[in-house]
Amino acid sequence: MQASQKGRDKSKVGRKITRTMMQTIERWSLVQPGDKIMVAVSGGKDSYTLLDLLWEAKQRAPFSFDVVAVHLDQAQPGYDGTSLVGWLSQSGIPFEIVREDTYSIVVKGTKEGQAYCFLCSRLRRGILYSQAERLGCNKIALGHHRDDALETMLMNLCYAGKLQAMPARYTTDDQRFVVVRPLIDCAERDIATWASERGYPILPCNLCGSQDGLKRDAMNDLLSTLEKTIPDVRAVMHHAISNVRPTHLLDKDVADVWATRPADVRPADVVDPGPRRMTGEVVASSSSSSSSSSSKTPARAPLVALGALRIVAEGSGGLGGDEP
Repeated sequence: MQASQKGRDKSKVGRKITRTMMQTIERWSLVQPGDKIMVAVSGGKDSYTLLDLLWEAKQRAPFSFDVVAVHLDQAQPGYDGTSLVGWLSQSGIPFEIVREDTYSIVVKGTKEGQAYCFLCSRLRRGILYSQAERLGCNKIALGHHRDDALETMLMNLCYAGKLQAMPARYTTDDQRFVVVRPLIDCAERDIATWASERGYPILPCNLCGSQDGLKRDAMNDLLSTLEKTIPDVRAVMHHAISNVRPTHLLDKDVADVWATRPADVRPADVVDPGPRRMTGEVVASSSSSSSSSSSKTPARAPLVALGALRIVAEGSGGLGGDEP
């Protein structure tokens, strides 16, 4: 199977993924002249798609940058990367297969009943960083997509008590590499369709026998349940994480930083038109209050509407709370 189809030969979903990926790359400056990008290839549909389309982008880009694929063989029981090596060999993409027995280390270093994934991912990340340095790469590309970001956001919200998803790019703590996620705006179902059309030889992902996926699966199930009544919920939530209103959160640090931003960075928020005086007819009252009111006209209490979203009694001393 040859990598990098031309745009006119692609299916509708292939063109959609390519267009979305290129928009993400441009928006976040993920690829720049002179970059040498190491694509971490796990053998799953996402990393195949990323490598395939990024290699195509290299052929068509108006500037020069390099791409190299790196696959880590972690010596897991039953592992067979023959099909992956075959695909890479035919693709014309430079690649390296790195073998490092992290499986034995993880098994020994993980208590019974705990998942291997935390320690495994740390070891894998360290090895990939070492390979990127050895190959002279300044960027590392990962295949995370839109649904990964949403599930991560929900996991952090429900289990860790923080608002955090996945950035399109970030710099590693040691400042050595920029990590990029060109597919972060692409829907998983589109990637799955594309991978099936392309016939990527997918490697199994559960060879270690330990999947820390129960929480992530629960978040995916939650999204699927919501989709039954809100068909576009994934797209809506994806838009939400790029449409943050810091003024309506309870993080003081974020609010303080936001307050000092330049005026031209982004509109502060929806403009509040100010209080509108409204009247509401009193339909019930205590006997003491009714005796002091005029009998000629029904008593009316002044009210204030804030942004047409909430109504609080005037003079309540701020009991209305924050706007939603």
